[in-house]
Amino acid sequence: QVQLVESGGGLVQPGGSLRLSCAASGFFFSAYPMRWYRQAPGKERELVATINSAGGSTNYADSTKGRFTISRDNAKNTVYLQMNSLKPEDTAVYYCTANVYSINYWGQGTQVTVSS
Repeated sequence: QVQLVESGGGLVQPGGSLRLSCAASGFFFSAYPMRWYRQAPGKERELVATINSAGGSTNYADSTKGRFTISRDNAKNTVYLQMNSLKPEDTAVYYCTANVYSINYWGQGTQVTVSS
């Protein structure tokens, strides 16, 4: 079965960095685009970044452009989100997702808290 397991979240000060990882299994990872979403308390879920199957094309939310970088290692079935220059408004639960055979699969999420 499809599984997505995020890790790497935590508490970081404003201006700091974190790298999130999402380990995927149960599907042909290298054939599918991957996405990171986030959801802050009381707010709608937001698409943060997308990467195509080969890793050569990426897209970002305006709020994260220039600070976040999505990447993937198809040999390790893992997608990453490098987050730099973090702001308090980046505080949220971050999820990786995959749409496999028209079904959206989500990981359990990893909490990122940006606070001094």
